[in-house]
Formats: sequence, structure tokens, C-alpha cells
Amino acid sequence: MNKWAFDILLEDNHLLVLSKPTGLPTAHGEIKGDSLFDYAKEYIKKRYAKPGNVFLGVVHRLDQPVSGIVIFAKTSKAASRLSEQFRDTQVEKTYLAVVEGIPNARSGTLHHFLINDDEERIALVSNQNNPLAKEAITHYTVLATYDGHAFLMLNPKTGRKHQLRIQLSASGHPVMGDKKYGSSFNFVHGISLHAYSITFKHPVKDETINMKLDLPKIWLKHFGPWIKVPT
Repeated sequence: MNKWAFDILLEDNHLLVLSKPTGLPTAHGEIKGDSLFDYAKEYIKKRYAKPGNVFLGVVHRLDQPVSGIVIFAKTSKAASRLSEQFRDTQVEKTYLAVVEGIPNARSGTLHHFLINDDEERIALVSNQNNPLAKEAITHYTVLATYDGHAFLMLNPKTGRKHQLRIQLSASGHPVMGDKKYGSSFNFVHGISLHAYSITFKHPVKDETINMKLDLPKIWLKHFGPWIKVPT
């Protein structure tokens, strides 16, 4: 039984765009059948009365404790074209986060070289001379501050594993609630990182799609009115 609540943000013959709740894997979680991908396939089968297996392409992922917008492809053509957009960094993504501490600059760029520690399932900061290291670039803007915390808008220009989480931690401002990357604070629900908006080209139609997803209500309840979504 599906215990997770998610909204359908957009659907046509080629795309299925959903809101991923905190705590739910995007795809292939530790518990078989318990991921947004699995529930999306279940929805398609029931909605269109399709017997047997149905195609659904995973073209990008959000970390399990992160909430926000996730795009799935309903055809192999759409999957190929969307995957290419993500691979070539043609997709514009904006995240919102509450972090510990307040950055010295109101805006700036985080620039690191990252490697993966597969045994610990984390990303680590390395140096550019490491042949395994991959460049990670993220632009940030401080939207608001309160009581030693900052509300940030983040625009990643690369797509590395746990990129935002490790870059913010390495900069001395871990995402609130992200114990894996050094946060000393608890957050009531997952971590305070949300995939807020995404802009991409439709894989078949000649149009650009821009989507936004409001912050989870629990954020406003937990942080109060100083958290204001950019307009």
C-alpha cells in the first residue's frame, strides 16, 4: 500500500512530472517497490488500465531526504532526449535550503572537486589533481537570515552526487538536519533542501517548460515567516 503522498505536476504522452516527498527514494530504494518510480509506474498502470509492465524512464534523481520536482519519461525517445539535456547541463535547476551559519557574501559561487566514497555512500571534497575527481560548481544567493541560519537559493551548474550537500558542508554551512554532512541541528522532516524549480526543453514539442513547486508546509511551520519563497 502506498503510504506516500505526491502530486502530479504535469503529464502528457511523453512526460510525468511529480512532487517527491522527503524520505522517499526517487528510484530503486532499499525496500523493493518503495520508491517514487515504483509508485509512478503503479499510477500509470491503474490510470490507463495497462496490463503487465509499463515503461518509465528515470532521467535524473533527488537524494532520498530531499523534496521537490522529479521528471520521469513515459517513452524511450523522451528518456533519451531528457537524459541528454541533464548530461549536457542544459537543464536549469533551482534549490532552496536552510543552512547553519550565515555566508560572508550575499551571493557567490561554490567551486570544488568531488570524489565518491562508495563504501560510506557519501561524496568527499578532493583536489583537481585527483584523476577520479569531478568539478562541481554551484551559484548561491542569500535570501534571508535569522538566528544564525541562512535561507539560500542554489543554482547548480554541474550535477554531481550529493553536490549541494557536500559543497555547503565544505563551506562551513551544512544543510540543516543533514547529519551525514555535519549538521548539528535536527530538522523535523528529512533535511532542509528542496528542489524548487526546473526549466527544460520538452523532449518532443518545440517548447520550454518551467515548473515551480512550493516549499513543503512543514518548512513554514518549523521556520516561521522569515522563510519567503522568491518571486
